[in-house]
Parts: sequence; C-alpha cells; structure tokens
Amino acid sequence: MSPGLIKQLLWPFKSLPEEYVVVDTETTGLFDAKGAPGMVSLGVVLVSGGEIGAGEEFLLRPHRPMTDAASKVNGISRQQARHHPTFSAQWPRILPWIEGRLLAMHNAAFDWPLIVDHVGRHSVRSPGVKGVFCSQRTAQPWAQAMGIPCSARGPSLDSLTEYLGLVNLRHARDHRHGALLDAKQTANVIARLQQLCEND
Repeated sequence: MSPGLIKQLLWPFKSLPEEYVVVDTETTGLFDAKGAPGMVSLGVVLVSGGEIGAGEEFLLRPHRPMTDAASKVNGISRQQARHHPTFSAQWPRILPWIEGRLLAMHNAAFDWPLIVDHVGRHSVRSPGVKGVFCSQRTAQPWAQAMGIPCSARGPSLDSLTEYLGLVNLRHARDHRHGALLDAKQTANVIARLQQLCEND
C-alpha cells in the first residue's frame, strides 16, 4: 500500500486532540431483549500530549447477574460482582476523568450506549463529553486494505495488536479481558496507528 493511501485511511487517528480519554467496560453479557447488560468494571486511561497515563479501574455492582460466558471473558464471578460498589457510588470518581473530554473506545457502539444507559438508570449527572471516537470502526478501512480479519464492526483489538507487533497485555491475564487493561491496549493501538500515519 502506498504511503499516501495509508495516510488517507488513517488520518482520523492523526486528527485526535492532544488530550483524550480511552474508556473500556466489562459487563455481565450483551444487550438483549431485557435491555442493557450490567457493568462490572470501567477502565479509563488519559492520553495527553502523546503520553499514555496509568489510568484507573472502577469496579461496579451490576443490576443483572453475570453470565457464565461473560465470566470466562473477564474473570469476574457473580459472587465477586455482588460485592462491587454501585455505579452511582463510583460515578463521582469516574466523572472527572471523562467530563469535557473526547472519549476513545474500541467498539464504541457497545460501550457508549452502555454508559448512557447506566447514567440514566442511576439518575446521575450526564458527563457532557466532547465526543466519542471508535477506534474499531475507524480502523476498519485500513485493516481491510491490509488484509486484517474484520467483523462487521471492524478489526478486533487482538487482531490489531498482533498485526502492529504490540505486546498483548491480555496474555499476562491468561487472555482474559479487563477494563483498564483493554483501555491501555486500545491506547497503545491508537498510538501506533498515529505513528504509521506520521512515518509512511
């Protein structure tokens, strides 16, 4: 692929602001006929001036029981989730991370409606974000051009990590997901795609 075409396909990553927050969630399952799944953790990582910060993870008590499939993915049991703080109790600590900032997410079509649902469900103050950026959807045209496997939503975080030659942070957790860990992984992927846009 020519350098010019790479830049054209990746320019949205280069256009991100100097400061934004990467967000990821872990849940009890998927959206279904009963509505939104419960959120069991939310991870945030601040990216400022090209530097990826340490971030923070907030454990959350879900309003729905954990499915076995979700527990296998995130390593959190139903019993553990019952003892997490409530979303409304954690929200005053989460809000300063995201208020007034652009939020970057891998699969924002899932994570952002989930957050909006929980804000309404718990009657807490709306975060007033500057916007939502989906790294999965945005990377899809480039990933398809590079032959990286894509679902209808775009390339998975693992696929991008492997193709870009980055360390997969999930390997240290026996391939399990984690809200803070996946937020860091997303931040690393975004940073590498920005470098490709600059160097090619």
